[in-house]
Amino acid sequence: MTDRYAVVGNPVAHSLSPEIHAAFARQTGQDIAYTRVLAPLDEFARTVETFRASGGKGLNVTVPFKGEAFRLATERTDRALAAEAVNTLRFDDGRVHGDTTDGPGLVRDIVDNLAVPLAGKRVLLVGAGGAARGVIQALLDTGIEALVLANRTVARARELADRFGSEVEPRGFDALGDAGFDVVVNATSASLSGEAPPLAPGVFAPGSLAYDMMYGKGETPFLVAARAAGAAQLTDGLGMLVEQAAESFLVWRGVRPQTAPVLAMLRGTE
Repeated sequence: MTDRYAVVGNPVAHSLSPEIHAAFARQTGQDIAYTRVLAPLDEFARTVETFRASGGKGLNVTVPFKGEAFRLATERTDRALAAEAVNTLRFDDGRVHGDTTDGPGLVRDIVDNLAVPLAGKRVLLVGAGGAARGVIQALLDTGIEALVLANRTVARARELADRFGSEVEPRGFDALGDAGFDVVVNATSASLSGEAPPLAPGVFAPGSLAYDMMYGKGETPFLVAARAAGAAQLTDGLGMLVEQAAESFLVWRGVRPQTAPVLAMLRGTE
């Protein structure tokens, strides 16, 4: 009997998750069906319960429901607790298992796909919203030298940084100066509105990686600005999307699919 999974969000029609998980299923020989589920903004819990009651085995959760998914889960992984967010739900014998795979997805994309080791590196994380919160612990776990969290509203950056102790240093954009970073990760949604965070060119150290969690056709405004500032390597968040999906697949099915052929397929380079 085919096991059913889905991605739930609002909006959700743009999600590439069904294509990604269909490719994973073919590759690993897993018998699953994966669809999109649009949840009304005030009916996330009801939407999840309807899917679960109809025999659904698990859900990926996208914006704006990751916080609600965290509260809905009856058991949570340590990384979900650190992020206070859940993007992967698994339904087991009346239990709702909650996990977050965004952080591992980002790290795996940077370290494995882009061949950029993070240990000992200075990392700038831009933004203090849910996207940033979901990846901080995973970045810290790589053994980076320093993690600076920059946000337009310093108080919000400080509030988030305080959750992780002295390992994260909050700063406003105007306090970054020309302190070069080896890796600069844009965790804001500015690219969706055609804007780039107001970063001084000096934040990109020689040989640096500029990473935008957003993805789409062409370079995002953040990546355009990073190129002009001299960043040596540029990438969008498509690799993170595929890697976090592979981690979810592992949570559900107990097998990790190969991501390189799926990423090549999505980028049209296979």
